[in-house]
Amino acid sequence: MTPDAAAGRLEHHLHGGEIHLLGAHPEASNVVLVAEVEQGGERVLAAYKPVRGERPLWDFPDGSLAARERACYLLSRAAGFDSVPVTVLRSGPLGPGSVQRWVGSVEGGPSPVDVSAPEEVPAGHLVVLAGEDELGRPVVVHHADTASLRSLAVLDAVLNSSDRKGSHVLLEDDRAVAIDNAVSLHTEPKLRTVLWGWAGQPLQDHDRERVIRLERALAEDRALTDELDELLTVPEVAALRDRVEALQRDGVHPLPGGDWPAIPWPPV
Repeated sequence: MTPDAAAGRLEHHLHGGEIHLLGAHPEASNVVLVAEVEQGGERVLAAYKPVRGERPLWDFPDGSLAARERACYLLSRAAGFDSVPVTVLRSGPLGPGSVQRWVGSVEGGPSPVDVSAPEEVPAGHLVVLAGEDELGRPVVVHHADTASLRSLAVLDAVLNSSDRKGSHVLLEDDRAVAIDNAVSLHTEPKLRTVLWGWAGQPLQDHDRERVIRLERALAEDRALTDELDELLTVPEVAALRDRVEALQRDGVHPLPGGDWPAIPWPPV
């Protein structure tokens, strides 16, 4: 089965299966329910995020986060990044919301991003921030230097992700996978991430090709653009196109801006 076919089959399962709630995620800022989606005797672990459980944000429209989760998945898939787990919009036990394939175990999984003392940074990791812990001891935020994580940094630039914490990046078969993508796709520049290790460096060739592929899809793929028009506002889609065009034209990882915090807090 091809990756596209597998993703399509999983979308069908998550959208049409019966949702069995297992419990609530204890550390989520919005309501996140751990669930199993059952269809044809097969069960898939998922995160169900009902719109009614979204916490209001000052800079994002109320009730829009589930739609942004779906949009981020569509854009990742259209470009060939495949860094966002399959995500659908549907009704569930607590009403409409997003349902996303769960990555790893219910307890969570390893992340390629960490905070440690400077002398404990693993070989091959890139330091992005230095500071102090609650006792005044020096600590640094660092992340792995891998191709898949670097690709995710490019996708985040496309999505204008404003909350890419270390806990939102998991490893699956040694590939970086992005979860909690809702606070993205704003019209204003809001890129806030822990993945600054390649800032200002040229894009990898395969990532440049993905950006070009997405630029083409946004111009020619009617199914994609029709759904994006339902999920986002007209200005948000226009800003998305502008970011993709600028990233393709410049061909480099963006640098932190001066008018917005560059790293989320806490970073992990």
